[in-house]
Amino acid sequence: MSFSHYNASMINKTKLRTPKDYSPFSGICSVCTEDCQGTCEIGRSAVRGSELLYPVERATSQVASEKDYPIDFSHFNINGRCYGSFGTDPKKTAYPNVNLKTELGNGKDKIKLKAPYVFPAIAKLNWRGYYTGAALSGVIAVIGENLPTTDPNAVIKSGRVAHLPLLKEMFDSFYHYNEGYGALFLQANVDDEKLGLLDYAIEELGFEAVELKLGQGSKGIQGMGKILSLEKALEIQQMGYEIYPDPSDPAIQEASKKHIGPPFYKVGRLPEWEEESFIKRVESLRRKGAKYISIKTGPFRPADLARTVILASKAGVDMITVDGAGGGTGNSPIHMMNEWGYPTVYLETVLFNICQKMQEKKFQLPAIVMTGGFAFEDHIFKGLALGAPHIKLIGLGRAAMAAAMVGKTLGKMIQKGSIPADLSRFGQSISDIFCGIPELRARFGDEVANIPTGAIGVYNYVERINTGLQQLMALCRKYQLDYISRDDIIPLTRESAEITGLTHVIELDLKEIDKIIEG
Repeated sequence: MSFSHYNASMINKTKLRTPKDYSPFSGICSVCTEDCQGTCEIGRSAVRGSELLYPVERATSQVASEKDYPIDFSHFNINGRCYGSFGTDPKKTAYPNVNLKTELGNGKDKIKLKAPYVFPAIAKLNWRGYYTGAALSGVIAVIGENLPTTDPNAVIKSGRVAHLPLLKEMFDSFYHYNEGYGALFLQANVDDEKLGLLDYAIEELGFEAVELKLGQGSKGIQGMGKILSLEKALEIQQMGYEIYPDPSDPAIQEASKKHIGPPFYKVGRLPEWEEESFIKRVESLRRKGAKYISIKTGPFRPADLARTVILASKAGVDMITVDGAGGGTGNSPIHMMNEWGYPTVYLETVLFNICQKMQEKKFQLPAIVMTGGFAFEDHIFKGLALGAPHIKLIGLGRAAMAAAMVGKTLGKMIQKGSIPADLSRFGQSISDIFCGIPELRARFGDEVANIPTGAIGVYNYVERINTGLQQLMALCRKYQLDYISRDDIIPLTRESAEITGLTHVIELDLKEIDKIIEG
């Protein structure tokens, strides 16, 4: 059998002519006919070339891996118990008594969180709903890379960011509704660092939380953006970005004016830090005013992951997010997203083993975030359990953005009076249909009318997964996050047990059972 999904994908709007009859190895139709219009990926590549490497409609869509990996979190069940409670008074065992609050940070001032979630950097679609929703929910959100090219009003002087009004809007969208929980991080890649983005954000806008990409671009490599004119290519090049072919070359300019030669592409540089330079950069950011510093990395080979976690420890960063294959992106090559890197369960197991060895060597570990395909409360619980006690937080990227997008779309539909039939039974107004508004009104009063419906959608989604996570934790009689442990999940297959080092479902508790029976 093949785990891959080749030659046809909604991500780039391709399909097979004979979807039931194809070669599993290549994904090509069993019979490729001479008169086919070429709706598959090969056919469209014959027309549009390298455009087919990336998702279409990247400005309005977010996408995820389509590969069906051999092991995922569905291969584990949650291991409930009914004797003994951890982290609560035995008389207070109802699930609402489960405490989801946590905190992180190496200094005296900690980031307090209402729940153990981070909204990682993702395509800047409904960013207002995403960031404001994170503030309402009391969790962390991250502004993604390449912001200077996203803001049409950006001003770059002498190769440095001088004015970025969109970033100020993003900052305010979070902190206007912040009540002391969560934080908004700003992420920077190599190109952003060359432009001094983080320095500008800290010194001019008051950002206290920043994130550096280490190794990873968009998934594994930076995005490739097509530029439609010579003038725009020169403008972006003057900002400090790599443009291929070189628009400043007179020969290239002359050819472009005659519509000869390849199109222009903005191609991001790949980050490659050395230990000394990275530690110095972290120290520099601290001096400028950054209280919290994070690293973002992807599913690279285990040796490189170990180097990254050790570097994070030596540099004294507060948080590191490790992104498993199988999650989502906004600007990654499709086949790279499907075929590169360690899937989340495998990667988290590798990461757990690295952390165990580092703990034995007395390394101080930062707060570790695991992300890569998490969406629901069972995913979250299993992710926390598999990496316990080292994995402290779970990243919810595509799921949180999906809630933001739906909330925004439905808000517009309700305002226009075109309410979906299955929702009209709740009422006719936004206040009737979005169930979280009464709770938000108690916190923000009349200001609730100004909260974007996308943010309310995120808030409602988080409320749902919070309640679900509380229920699952109560099922295991774990009333504080720190009590979640690896034996709270059970592998259902021999392969999943072997990969993770957990005891197979049939073999769990055998010795304890013998002791119980023997009295």
